[in-house]
Amino acid sequence: MAKIARDSGVIYIIPNAGADMLTGPLCAKNIFRSSFTNWQPAYGMGIVAAEKQKHKTAVTINWKYAAGTEAADGFREGFEAKGGKVIKELTLPFPNVEFQSLLTEISSLKPDAVFAFFAGGGAVKFVKDYDASGLRKTIPLYGPGFLTDGTLAAQGDAAKGMLTTLHYADELDNPKDKAFRKHYQEKFSMEPDVYAVQGYDAAQLLAAGLNHAKGDIKNKDAVIEGMEQAKVDSPRGPFTMSKAHNPVQNIYLREVVGNHNKNLGIAVANLEDPAKGCKLSK
Repeated sequence: MAKIARDSGVIYIIPNAGADMLTGPLCAKNIFRSSFTNWQPAYGMGIVAAEKQKHKTAVTINWKYAAGTEAADGFREGFEAKGGKVIKELTLPFPNVEFQSLLTEISSLKPDAVFAFFAGGGAVKFVKDYDASGLRKTIPLYGPGFLTDGTLAAQGDAAKGMLTTLHYADELDNPKDKAFRKHYQEKFSMEPDVYAVQGYDAAQLLAAGLNHAKGDIKNKDAVIEGMEQAKVDSPRGPFTMSKAHNPVQNIYLREVVGNHNKNLGIAVANLEDPAKGCKLSK
C-alpha cells in the first residue's frame, strides 16, 4: 500500500503497521503514520533493561521476519547504548511456535534478561512456555507491548508482573485518555486498546490537515502541511510528527497487573525514530 501511495501521491495514513521502512526508505511527503515503528518500543525496552533494571547481558528471541528483526535490532541498539551486551540472537520461522529447544539454549546461556518479540497466539504460547520452563524465576522476560496487549486473558498468571514498553498504557493519568476510555466503553461495551487509540489518532491527524486546508481535501499541499505541523492531543499523550512523518512520542514502561498493562511512567520521552534511509529527514 505504501508503494502505491508513494507512486500515486494519494495521502496515506498508517494507523497500525510498525514496519520501519514505511517512514524509512519508503517515506514520502504524502505518507504519514499515527502508530509507531517497530524500533521505538523495542529501543525503549533496551534502555530500561540496561539503565533501570541494571542488566549487563541479554538474549533476544523472535520470529524471523521484518517486524521481529526490527524489534530485536531496536532492543539491541538501546541496550548496548547503555552498556549492555546482547550475547545471542535467537530466531525461528514465522509462525512456528515450537520454542522448547530455544528455551533450553537460553537456559544454558544464562543471560541476565531475555527480550522477546511475538504477538497474538505466538505471544500467548511463548509467555506460557517461558513460565512453565522455570526460566522466569531467574531470568526476567521483557518485550514490546505487543507481547501482552490483547493477550493477557489467555496468558493468565504466566504474564504476571512482566514489564513491557509501548506508546500507550492502561491508566494514563491525562484528561484526554480518561475521556476517551469512558466514551469508548460506553460506545462499544469494552475497554479500548492501543489499536483503538491509533485509529482515533489517525482521524485526528487527518482532521488537523483538513482544518489547515479549511476543509478543502483537494488542496493536498495544505492538508499535508497541516498534518506535518500538527500537535495531536492523543489519549497516549500529545505527539508531533517527525520530518519522516512518524510520531515523536513517549514510550511508557508498563507492568502486567491482573488483566491490565499498568503504567509505571515514561521509559523514554518524546522518542523519535531515526528514519534510516528517509530522504525527508535530511
